[in-house]
Amino acid sequence: MKNIFKTFLIALLIGAGVMVTSTVHATDGYFGVGYGALNKGVAGAGIAWYNNSLMNGNPAGHVMLGNQYDIGLGFFNPNRQFTVTGDPSGMPGTFGLTPGTVESDSKLFYMPSLGANWMIGEKSSISATFFGNGGMNTDYPTQAFYDASSSTTGVDLAQMFLGVSYSRKLGEKHSVGITALGVYQYFEANGIASFGMMSSDPTKLSGNGHDNAMGFGVKLGYMGEIIDNLTLGASYQPKINMSEFDEYSGLFAEQGDFDIPSNLTVGLAYKFSEKLAVMADYKRINYSDVAAVSNKFDPMSTDLLGSDKGAGFGWNDINVYKVGIEYGGIEGWTIRGGYSHNDQAVPESEVLFNILAPGIIEDHISLGFSKYLGESGKALHFAMVYALPATVKGYNPMDFDPVEAMAGNMVPNQTIELEMSQLEFEIAFTF
Repeated sequence: MKNIFKTFLIALLIGAGVMVTSTVHATDGYFGVGYGALNKGVAGAGIAWYNNSLMNGNPAGHVMLGNQYDIGLGFFNPNRQFTVTGDPSGMPGTFGLTPGTVESDSKLFYMPSLGANWMIGEKSSISATFFGNGGMNTDYPTQAFYDASSSTTGVDLAQMFLGVSYSRKLGEKHSVGITALGVYQYFEANGIASFGMMSSDPTKLSGNGHDNAMGFGVKLGYMGEIIDNLTLGASYQPKINMSEFDEYSGLFAEQGDFDIPSNLTVGLAYKFSEKLAVMADYKRINYSDVAAVSNKFDPMSTDLLGSDKGAGFGWNDINVYKVGIEYGGIEGWTIRGGYSHNDQAVPESEVLFNILAPGIIEDHISLGFSKYLGESGKALHFAMVYALPATVKGYNPMDFDPVEAMAGNMVPNQTIELEMSQLEFEIAFTF
């Protein structure tokens, strides 16, 4: 036990080093569609299904897992581009973009995950996990916003979580859990210094390298069999207050504040037999908790970037619906599949700033399996998630038709279309 614990800590440190050089990409907005290979195999469903709960799932399910160790590695292939249609008007005070399609570089990323659960007697357990959230990352090989100080345009955001959970049974069919979360995030922006006239501090807007922030939060969970073979699960994670990105206090609203929004998940799981289970979840992510994410972009506003009411990405709160199925009727194997759909976070009116952060995916399809290695409890897991192509098309709010403008009509002159799709693989090993 002591050697296993030491090995887990070493793996945790290695994983942290790998994660610092990695960035993951938008799925449920910028939350992951699922966490860990088992959960991703059912498209993130299963808040009421303890089997897949270890990696940022319902902490109430950990006490059902027994002693367990899990290590995984995910591979992400995001494809993001924007298309501008219409020539710039050239009118004084406008900001027209160069027409054409630009595709973001950097198409392969990786992300490790680590988890361990230790039983304390028969009715409680303690666990430790390390994983990454979704993120926002773009790397356009052009001066999309005419910033002469940078040959590229884009942002780089990553969030890393260390969770320590306590789970306890309440009788035979109910349990509760709590996770203490330590969070580290970093951010960098390049190619947007041209918005300096709209910033409260143009020196803290773009090109300042990676800045970091830290915070602490909690996640609460409940799981219980309410009738035979039907389990109810729920978890809630309040808003996590983060320290500020001081080097980007002229970009993010509230002087560089970029907190992690609250989210709530409830769901059901039903066992048709010992070999077949289905699950369905509802999740709510409250992006309105974070001004830097939810504040709308209004070119006529007098509120400067970085101020309390300064422009953000204009994201809406979203509802997420997930269904999954797990079948263990093949000896030595478990097969998984799932589907996830979420509301569109990015309104058509917010396409200009969301060139930097096109978190527009709405639908995911997943497949996965586990191969058990003898009677030892060891297993190899695999998951694939395909994020179906999504688009959001709107107008450039900073350029107007010159003929209409002369007549006093402020008619948009350009359209901007954001496009994104993503393919994700994860392999993991449980022992």
